[in-house]
Amino acid sequence: MKKRMVVKMLGVLLTLGMLTGCAGTEEGADPVQKETGGSEGGDRVVLITMDSTDQHWVSLYEAALAEAAEIGGVDFKWMAPDRKDDSQQIEQINNAVADGAQAIMIAPNGPDSVSAALEDAKSQGVHLIYVDAVANVTAEAAFGTDGVRAGEIAAEEMLDALNAAGITSGKIGIVNFSASNQNAKNREVGFRQAMENQPFEILETQYSGGEAGPSQDIADNYISEGAVAIFGANEGCAIGVGNAVKGSGSGIIGIGFDKSNALLAMVEDGSLVCTIAQNPDVMGQEGMKAAVAAIRGEELEFTELDTGVSVITKDGIEKK
Repeated sequence: MKKRMVVKMLGVLLTLGMLTGCAGTEEGADPVQKETGGSEGGDRVVLITMDSTDQHWVSLYEAALAEAAEIGGVDFKWMAPDRKDDSQQIEQINNAVADGAQAIMIAPNGPDSVSAALEDAKSQGVHLIYVDAVANVTAEAAFGTDGVRAGEIAAEEMLDALNAAGITSGKIGIVNFSASNQNAKNREVGFRQAMENQPFEILETQYSGGEAGPSQDIADNYISEGAVAIFGANEGCAIGVGNAVKGSGSGIIGIGFDKSNALLAMVEDGSLVCTIAQNPDVMGQEGMKAAVAAIRGEELEFTELDTGVSVITKDGIEKK
């Protein structure tokens, strides 16, 4: 049996910014629990995401499901809260362990919130694989976006758009989904770093919980304050920004984050200049490979991987 490689999460990935999950869900949606089948008695893998409604998580799940089918001999289940909720996610971790999970692929809500439950799972022999985000518990692999770099890319795209529009000064707003979630923090850190020494005033960040409606209200307020550009830091935030820009009928520069049909439509109609899309399909595929390899005692191909982003504009997709 080959020795498994282990990646330590304390500090290293937090510094790199690989905590870039999406937030924002539809209130009242039911928690998801999909028994996706596979080989009865096969390797038992459970995927636990932050919520069940963002298209990001659906794409991650579908990629993991396809990879499980490709590998064969995998019994796979997807579990997720109806909204970003620590207590629900902790309950699902405990349920996965009780259900006989041999490996858990998880996108933790935050680095500390579910750590105790994950430590307990590890103590019972469950292999941990992080997808999209990490917690302060050592896992065997992690696959996610460098959030700080992604935020820098969003700022670079905004500066290019401002320059193209002949806008050389003014106020810029940030609509973010959480003041405490490390994912949100990393994107904002990267964005603000790239805006240093630029002739623009970065306004105080406002938080919407990742919901499109509150995000639009915040963006409308920024526009009333005279903002020339606004960054929406996840799917729901970006949809709100796009709706506010469209409703204003002015030349506000809107930059989004994540990818969904709604965001792509906003890029197409000009409500958003672009959106910074993650690669959840890579997270799901590589996460499943690592989970099965860990269960089977095989050496992992990757223990840490920045899955990158792509900039989606009207003109096409550019990988970064």
